[in-house]
Amino acid sequence: MSFPLLTATAALPAVGAIATAAVPAARRTAAKWLALLVSLATLVLAAVVLLRFDPGGARYQLTESHAWISDFGVRYELGVDGIGAALMALTALLVPFVIGAGWHDADAVEGERPHSRWRPTQGFFALILAVEAMVLISFAATDVFLFYVFFEAMLIPMYFLIGGFGDRAHAAGEEEGAKQRSYAAVKFLLYNLAGGLVMLAAVIGLYVVSADSLGEGTFSLPELLKARASGDLTMSATTERLLFCGFFVAFAIKAPLWPLHTWLPNAMGEATAPVAVLITAVVDKVGTFAMLRFCLGLFPNASDWATPVVLGLALVSVLYGALLAVGQRDIKRLVAYASISHFGFIILGVFAMTSQGQGGATLYMVFHGISTAALMLVAGFLISRRGSRLIADYGGVQKVAPVLAGAFLVGGLATLSLPGLAPFVSEFLVLVGTFSRYPVAGIIATAGIILAALYVLVLYQRTMTGPVRKPEIEGMPDLKVREVAVVAPLVALLLLLGVFPRPLTEIVNPAVEHTLSDVQKKDPKPQHPVAEPAGWFDYKPAGHGGGDHE
Repeated sequence: MSFPLLTATAALPAVGAIATAAVPAARRTAAKWLALLVSLATLVLAAVVLLRFDPGGARYQLTESHAWISDFGVRYELGVDGIGAALMALTALLVPFVIGAGWHDADAVEGERPHSRWRPTQGFFALILAVEAMVLISFAATDVFLFYVFFEAMLIPMYFLIGGFGDRAHAAGEEEGAKQRSYAAVKFLLYNLAGGLVMLAAVIGLYVVSADSLGEGTFSLPELLKARASGDLTMSATTERLLFCGFFVAFAIKAPLWPLHTWLPNAMGEATAPVAVLITAVVDKVGTFAMLRFCLGLFPNASDWATPVVLGLALVSVLYGALLAVGQRDIKRLVAYASISHFGFIILGVFAMTSQGQGGATLYMVFHGISTAALMLVAGFLISRRGSRLIADYGGVQKVAPVLAGAFLVGGLATLSLPGLAPFVSEFLVLVGTFSRYPVAGIIATAGIILAALYVLVLYQRTMTGPVRKPEIEGMPDLKVREVAVVAPLVALLLLLGVFPRPLTEIVNPAVEHTLSDVQKKDPKPQHPVAEPAGWFDYKPAGHGGGDHE
């Protein structure tokens, strides 16, 4: 029996969460180091998953399958395709930076209850590791019911991270801040629980349909896809559309997609910066990932039927999120609305039904996670120094903290997809893939690029440039060694992947081809023939008498 690598990768942070929570109350620093070491060990395992994945191999690799609830056809079944492997690597990559950036975030909570037996520091880092474990197994689950369990379970630790360990830099005072944190946490929970209940009904409906068609109900995604492709699994158009909607609503809330997005600005605004990164760069990716894996794979005809509406909603998200980001006065809410715009791009690429669009959407998930982490974590360092999230309370920071300002600029430029930085590659592919099939949608989406440049550059100008307008800014320290250690690798990755994304595209592209095959789509052919090159510039594609080319 081969080593259960996927289980080990997800189980390590789960065990680490329990161990961290059990650290004695007086050993807060030990709990922090334990959580960091566990996250780094998880990163090593996730890197092994990525390295062992063979792009030319089977669709799902490193598979595991064990009986769980046999009476209902539920199995503990794991396997990754290229998309799942890439997102597992992203998750494992970001969590050490989240822990490093949030090193002192629980200290304020400790100070609120100096004589309490409750151990906020241990609890804070244990909850982060618990979220990591649940997200990792969500990216690997190939049993629909198993995926649903962890899709919902991750809401519990996130609820406590937002409500119990939220941002203390609140302009209205601690009492009002506590109310806002509680409101944001409850809103996050209720929205996502509502979507989960709709999905549960669809999961049960899928089981009933599979039992009617196959004689025995199953939740196994590979079995369902195989039966769907062979024609053994059949369902009426109405049934397929209802099941698609049940899954899609849950994923659209998690993503989030307009108009189901309203929980995100509250949650990111009231959470600490590292937890905000966990929300938008890690947890929300489960929604867009699941659209590719489940909606398009299981319900291809319904996906095609819903595409015009989904594209319309995605375009609204792109423009709406960007416009509201332009008008924000709160730094963290600005990043939240920018993320809504970016998720609109991702969903646009998913439902463009082209290899460029879906490949770009997958890369966008990874690169958005890195760029948003860089920008939000630097913003968190800035806010912790000044004690305010309001843009108007800053100005001239680059004069007193040039390294912080420089890192903030790189994170912002990556957010607006500047050429040479990683998000440019993914956004370009999404727009090309969308334009090739839906040119009007592609043209409208480009307006989001212009608005992104506006809100990012205005944010930088108001906070970093000009004279020092506030006395609190004059003595602001620059980034410390720990903070540089958090930001520098993210900046390096943005630069490296911006000029050399090929290792990631080679892993992702085969999975995209499988998804397009599920929905029976091919890339549109160019409307105008391309003239043959003449003279010594001639070359022939591989298989036509010429040399290999890329």
